[in-house]
Amino acid sequence: MRMPSDDADAMEWLLFEQSGMLSWAQATAELTPAKVRHLLATGRWGRVCRGILRAAPPGEPYRREQQWWAAVLAAGPGAVLAGLAAATAGGLQGKWRYETVDVLVPHQRRQADLLRRLPLGLPAVRVRRARHLLAEDRQRGRPDRTAVARALVDAAQWVRTDDEAQQLLAAGCQQRRVTPAELAAVLDRMPRAGRRRLIRETINDIAGGAEALSEIDLVRLCRRYGLPAPQAQQQRRDTDGRLRYLDAYWPQWRLHVEVDGGHHMDVRHWAADLRRQNRIWIEGDRILRFTAFDIRHRPDEVAAQLRAALTSAGWPG
Repeated sequence: MRMPSDDADAMEWLLFEQSGMLSWAQATAELTPAKVRHLLATGRWGRVCRGILRAAPPGEPYRREQQWWAAVLAAGPGAVLAGLAAATAGGLQGKWRYETVDVLVPHQRRQADLLRRLPLGLPAVRVRRARHLLAEDRQRGRPDRTAVARALVDAAQWVRTDDEAQQLLAAGCQQRRVTPAELAAVLDRMPRAGRRRLIRETINDIAGGAEALSEIDLVRLCRRYGLPAPQAQQQRRDTDGRLRYLDAYWPQWRLHVEVDGGHHMDVRHWAADLRRQNRIWIEGDRILRFTAFDIRHRPDEVAAQLRAALTSAGWPG
């Protein structure tokens, strides 16, 4: 929405700050009930559900921010956006799939049943109660939400699979939205968190330098097969003086492992990868390349080749 002018009234600013969404109580605090009913009757405003209005015609699609506001307003006083929706509102990028918008409400509040209230066109809302939500776990926003670290830990508990949980945590750190230390601090405050052990292990692996799920899987593979752990995301300058980031590197044995995801199959990425690989070979390093699929589904073969390369380079085993 366009920012109101300096002489705009309180209603214009409210609609701007809340993406055109407001409760009946908010509307009638600034306008008479008759005026609000007139706006609804003439189609200038629409009714989202009982007690929630939108300053737009009823048939207009909901923007993402309006979906968030509908969930928070419908959940009632004290509600804050949580989980993946809160992380996205906090700047997390990516095509994350979520079927519901998570909202936290104070523990003493009765959990609202919004599935029957919200109309088609809005995602389902899951209202969860939080016994403790400290100031450091809250973030002012539009709407108010949990801080990114808390949002990611919550999302890691609530997503369907362990892989999704690890991907979210890794993406948050890779995109510099949060640090492993901040995630660990949140987890320390949540002794009953779901997937607690998995989340803790993932945070530790990310703190060691792994910033993608494939890199985390490689570190764990080495641990499982008794191989020395690599340095992940190692910085290094090539022969042209450019700073490069190595997926996994064993400096003592000058072994470099590259984990290829789907983007490496693109012709432009493939050509750039080959040029970088040639520079590494010229400098005297060994280089192995594996697909993320191989690391996950053919670990015996990957481990055997890693062991052979390390042994050939002088690792005593």
